[in-house]
Amino acid sequence: MSIWQFVKRVTASTASGIGGVVESVRAVFGGDPDLRRRVAFSVAMIALSAKMAKADGIVTQDEVRAFQQIFEIPSSERRNVYRLYDLARQDVAGFEAYAERMAGLCGSGKKNCAMLEDILDGLFHIAKADGVLHEREGFYLHRVAEIFHIEESHYQSILARHASLGEADPWLVLGIDRGSSFADVKKRYRSLVAANHPDKLVARGLPEEFIKIATTRIAAINAAYEMIERGLRAI
Repeated sequence: MSIWQFVKRVTASTASGIGGVVESVRAVFGGDPDLRRRVAFSVAMIALSAKMAKADGIVTQDEVRAFQQIFEIPSSERRNVYRLYDLARQDVAGFEAYAERMAGLCGSGKKNCAMLEDILDGLFHIAKADGVLHEREGFYLHRVAEIFHIEESHYQSILARHASLGEADPWLVLGIDRGSSFADVKKRYRSLVAANHPDKLVARGLPEEFIKIATTRIAAINAAYEMIERGLRAI
């Protein structure tokens, strides 16, 4: 069963709510961990972006376009995806309960899980689409990061990655101490590029439809490295 076939199946009945969708992911794909991760990522992005829209209270056309950029959905499947989105938005369960279920896919208490960071990156991409990260969206994203066991310093690096180049701290984006040697900066940069190459993201469960996340992440890392390099060479 493909990701989109699964979405079609679970949207056929809304009785179990979004919590039932999560349990269905485990039940249907339990024997195929790679496919389970891809489906879980897709469902998480749909549901948590819907919950974020509800928390913010406003869904702009820019955010809708950002959602569509991440989800390169076959035209024949869009209706089912939007039905799942509406199911999550209308579900009485709070986003915390759903985020906790998703965090469990990485193991209890695991810090800085790569797949959960991918989900958070996608949420940032949607939240900032209208040019502003609104206060309620900021609170929402920070709380999701806490539930995902993403350490505060790591969250700040992710946050910096999504700031405009004029405001972002390049040292924070790379997650390296300000004033480190250029050799250490280059080593850190190469490590981040290798870890975030699109092929690596697909290998750990990010569906190919979501490579937009990988390319924007690499662009932010490249820009931060170039800013630091220029600064160090000017000294």
